[in-house]
Amino acid sequence: MTNLIGGLNLMKTYTNYIAGEWIESVTGETREIINPATSEVVGKSAVSGIDDLNHAVVAAKDAKLGWSQLSGATRGDYLYKVANILEARLDDIAETMTREMGKTFLEAKGETARGVAILRYYAGEGMRKVGDVIPSTDSEALMFTRRTPLGVVGIITPWNFPVAIPIWKMAPALIYGNTVVIKPASETAITAAKVIECFHEAGFPKGVVNMVTGSGSIIGNGIVNHPGIAGISFTGSDVVGKQIAKGAVERGAKFQLEMGGKNPVIIAEDADLDKAVEGTVSGAFRSTGQKCTATSRVIVHRNIKQAFVDKLLSVSESIKIGNGLEDGVWMGPCSSKAQLETVLSYIEKGKEEGAKLLYGGNRLTGSEYDQGFYVEPTIFDDVDSKMQIAQEEVFGPVIAIIPFDDLDEAFTLANDTQFGLSASIYTENIGAILKFIDRVDAGLVRINAETAGVELQAPFGGMKQSSSHSREQGEAAIEFYTSIKTVFVKG
Repeated sequence: MTNLIGGLNLMKTYTNYIAGEWIESVTGETREIINPATSEVVGKSAVSGIDDLNHAVVAAKDAKLGWSQLSGATRGDYLYKVANILEARLDDIAETMTREMGKTFLEAKGETARGVAILRYYAGEGMRKVGDVIPSTDSEALMFTRRTPLGVVGIITPWNFPVAIPIWKMAPALIYGNTVVIKPASETAITAAKVIECFHEAGFPKGVVNMVTGSGSIIGNGIVNHPGIAGISFTGSDVVGKQIAKGAVERGAKFQLEMGGKNPVIIAEDADLDKAVEGTVSGAFRSTGQKCTATSRVIVHRNIKQAFVDKLLSVSESIKIGNGLEDGVWMGPCSSKAQLETVLSYIEKGKEEGAKLLYGGNRLTGSEYDQGFYVEPTIFDDVDSKMQIAQEEVFGPVIAIIPFDDLDEAFTLANDTQFGLSASIYTENIGAILKFIDRVDAGLVRINAETAGVELQAPFGGMKQSSSHSREQGEAAIEFYTSIKTVFVKG
């Protein structure tokens, strides 16, 4: 059954995808997915149980031998087909994403196009080397390495990038010969299903790609503890990530975690303030601050702080907030009522801790906002580094301004959190740039650019509590999705 929503032909209920078929959950339960801009029901997704997961894992296990024995070039051809189909459906999938989680249509289109590029990048990986020849001490022997797939990989993805993150995990897993069981975030299960439809239409063999929707407590934990799943790739909160790591270690499964950040931008005394403000606003408020690489702490030299703040307020006041499908809207709503409440609670904590609220801090109300989960961009000044708003991930459009007197102090402040995902600095001083690169504990450092901005061909991951110290994307992905087999041949 289908229904029409805003010109989109959306299935009323999206089911699981297992062994090449769309299958209703054995529980028979469904979950309504709500548009955070309007509170309208976008559609429904299955709320699955362990029997559904077991079915998907069996299908993936049955498919893994045939899939792994295909040539890398053949597997790449399948990914090229998916890329072309996704590209043809780009507007439809982007609009679905905006309706499900609120980011603007322009951002959603950019993310979907990025998914297309990721698929094409990893399709090309099918023609690249998967091992090395190593000299043997035996002159009559040949010794070399081969990369072999893990087997069945379980993928658990968040709602904030419902196209890019699933694809940047699935594409390398598949090109290196693994089969996949993915549990997408419940909030964006329709977008995920539309991505999986592209794999289905591309003719993937049955069981190579499987999707099971449902709660993290049942399906997520089930993936972590399932003996048939050899590797787990997760993006989400550090609390859940640590639980996944513990479960994976206990049964000897390989795991990969990306768990968020508290990302600083340093504004040096010689910074180009216009560029610094532009990068700060974009890094902090695009996608309503709901990025793991979003700018959260603004560490600014005391001598230029007031000039920086004046420009920052001027730009922030010009931001148009609203439904991401409307023309001219720059920032959409929080992704859900729960996320809105979390952001508002952190704003209250900032006030209670004594930070100076310079701008925003309120839920937006009025005719166009009353049915959605909108919050103003929020700027706190004179923040102490030990305050909760300077230490904990808010995942919303909230920034904390922290003054500094010299660069050594700035680097110390930048490192003063449990996280280490991304960081940036605005300066024209090459010495300061080199010190920043060396001294800041972050997996991604950017110079005269915002903290957010991950390129698909480059390794991505964090330090400290931001990750499991593995890396995703680019050539680095092969390290997680394969094992090295050393081969010794003697005639």
